[in-house]
Amino acid sequence: MPIRKLPKLHSDFSVDCVIFGYDGEELKVLLIERNEEPFAKWMAIPGNLAQDNEDIDQAAARVLHDLTGLENVFMEQLQAFGAPNRHPQGRVITVAYYAIIKSSVNGLHPLSSFATKAVWWPANQLPELAFDHQQIVQAALKRLKNRIRYVPIGFELLPEKFSLTELQEIYEVILDKPIDKRNFRKKILSYGFLTELNQKQTGVSHRAARLYKFNQKQYEELKQNGFYFVP
Repeated sequence: MPIRKLPKLHSDFSVDCVIFGYDGEELKVLLIERNEEPFAKWMAIPGNLAQDNEDIDQAAARVLHDLTGLENVFMEQLQAFGAPNRHPQGRVITVAYYAIIKSSVNGLHPLSSFATKAVWWPANQLPELAFDHQQIVQAALKRLKNRIRYVPIGFELLPEKFSLTELQEIYEVILDKPIDKRNFRKKILSYGFLTELNQKQTGVSHRAARLYKFNQKQYEELKQNGFYFVP
């Protein structure tokens, strides 16, 4: 029996990208200034409609590149947002992604007229954002805070050789709270993914600290299997 050809359905769904950046001092969020209605001149996270010929992972990578110039950023899916009134022009369901990278990376030059600029913005001082992007950012921040407790993410933000203070500062920035220095060091060293080096910091105004590097094998095992860290 021949298969009856069905009419092609048009689906309005988009992708939105929450890109957290760390510059060695504070957590930031990558925002664009929109150049089109709705919400022209508003700040927003990079996002746009997915094309019919691409899957959502491809769409997320394309949209991020078009609106910021960034590419080869590994992003994880966060969740879908589908409130009926989240878009003023009709029902648009979006799939949000998130990542954390060094905010000093170059290439923040939009390649699409849809955005006039792309900028890093302090995560705890965000302006009013377009659509429901404030809600999306908060959901991504919550996921990031939870995830850093059981997956050693964020360590790629450090140089090859680093101090325990630099590592602790990443945790404090993401969790947005101070952490007891002694307890942090005792716990983080117990996981075995740090190798102590016979080297100290140079060119610093304070007392030079011991440097460490990651035990790559143990680090990858923890990334794969997870761990639970409560600072």
